[in-house]
Amino acid sequence: MIKRLMRISIIFAGFMMLFPLAGNAGTPFPQIHEPEGKKCVQPEDEMRRNHMNYIMHQRDKTVHEGIRSEAEGESYSLAKCIDCHVEPNEKGEIASADSEEHFCSTCHEYASVQIDCFQCHADKPQKYIKRGKKTASLKQELQEMLASKGAHNE
Repeated sequence: MIKRLMRISIIFAGFMMLFPLAGNAGTPFPQIHEPEGKKCVQPEDEMRRNHMNYIMHQRDKTVHEGIRSEAEGESYSLAKCIDCHVEPNEKGEIASADSEEHFCSTCHEYASVQIDCFQCHADKPQKYIKRGKKTASLKQELQEMLASKGAHNE
């Protein structure tokens, strides 16, 4: 009987150790960069829960349907997220997606989710990507290239 009571006490003590005794012992959410003067397409708690669904939906519209327009409502493009939320630090450096300081990395590390977007997509805002002797967006660079080819064909 005493051995049984002892076992129950040990099991009960073990369960009690699983629960924190402090009143506010929850794990804090990671801090994310809030762009100044800009409003996100959805509230923060909504984006935390559903951003992947929005990005996948936008991907399907863009890749499968060829729709790149934002005229149909809110745009959930990855490039727009990066343009707003990724900015240089005090030294003027921009964190890459594989560093802990990157906007996406903080939450993905917290949730233990691998980021594979940046195997193809830029992890820096277009305005900070240096191409050749100038900084330009990929779209602008393609337009200039097509314009110069058009001039050569005439």
